[in-house]
Amino acid sequence: MKLPLFCAAALTMGMANAQPSDAPAGQALYESACAQCHGSKGRGNMGLPSIAGNDTDYIVSRLKQYRAGEKVGAASAMMMANAADLSDADIKNLAAFISANFL
Repeated sequence: MKLPLFCAAALTMGMANAQPSDAPAGQALYESACAQCHGSKGRGNMGLPSIAGNDTDYIVSRLKQYRAGEKVGAASAMMMANAADLSDADIKNLAAFISANFL
């Protein structure tokens, strides 16, 4: 199937801008910043919620909401503070690690 030229160009540009995630970097960040509250297996700790079983898109979306200062649950204030300095790459890496390892 042939794509119109503008569609092929758009797909090519999108692929060039896409950056692969780095799950090992996500693991290091998780262990240093997240595991204390969410636990070593992502199942929650100290009454905080489990993040196990969430897919990459959900995790990315939620972390971006927290980073933007949006309240989405009881622990939002704590998560807003933790997510405030995360870059898009940090969020993508965390999501890759969490979704692949905490089923």
